[in-house]
Amino acid sequence: MLDVDHVRKEFGSVRAVSDVHFTIDDATTFGLLGPNGAGKTTTMRMILGIFVPDSGRVTWNGAPIHDDSRRHFGYLPEERGIYGKMKVRDQISYFGKLHGLREPDLSKRVDRWIEQLELSVYQDRPCGELSKGNQQKVQVACAAVHGPQLLVLDEPFSGLDPVNAAMLLSVLDELRNNGTTLILSSHQMWQLEDLASRFCIIAGGANRADGTLAELRSAWPTRVVRVSPPSNAVRARLESVAGAQPLAHVNGAIDYRVPATTDFAALLRALVEVAPVTKFEAIEPSLQEIYLRAIGESAA
Repeated sequence: MLDVDHVRKEFGSVRAVSDVHFTIDDATTFGLLGPNGAGKTTTMRMILGIFVPDSGRVTWNGAPIHDDSRRHFGYLPEERGIYGKMKVRDQISYFGKLHGLREPDLSKRVDRWIEQLELSVYQDRPCGELSKGNQQKVQVACAAVHGPQLLVLDEPFSGLDPVNAAMLLSVLDELRNNGTTLILSSHQMWQLEDLASRFCIIAGGANRADGTLAELRSAWPTRVVRVSPPSNAVRARLESVAGAQPLAHVNGAIDYRVPATTDFAALLRALVEVAPVTKFEAIEPSLQEIYLRAIGESAA
């Protein structure tokens, strides 16, 4: 549905994006990850047609982005983009009108979003009087009130406490289930790990890694093996694995880093032959670990 084909964007002497490329299928959730200054926001704005790539291209359903397709997009910017003196309900309604909604459908959609994001008590208050978290929920409603086919969210969990973050996760799941394609950028890796089905990690304006979490993990060269109870026999057997490295003790267990190609079933059999084992776990790398390695801040 969305194809970002080797885009590049410069601003004067600054190259914000040098070579970013990925494809996103219809009605999926895509995680766009990278450190500050990596080119994520510039990439998002090229997707939305706000910026035109200097080279490469962005297509939606096989066609270049144009005014009509943008009407079916929604955008939640990282920075606050609401009018502080405008009341919450008026704000959401205004953004709905910008996307072509008219009565009576407009009021129904505004009502639904106010209820879903638990903003009823604030709907007649100016947005500038709200907490950062509630302002963020207003922005989410403004971005999604028209039922976009593609919704781009830049740091959507910013300012949200755990309860409201869980509420937003539920809302995003519902949007995806109803056919909306989602692009999310967030530093909250644990939230994206469960939410997104595919990821692209960029740094220095270019791709560093992309794929599903399973594909990213399959490329990770090591795994952590956690065994308890710790004993000299268990340690000796783990240390006999080629390339094994001891790590810190964790709650009465011992951790060893071993190659991903290790035969873990055979290793478990070998361990129970030499000592009692009550726990054996081969731990997959987290999205956070993969991200840090991809951008060059952590070695495997």
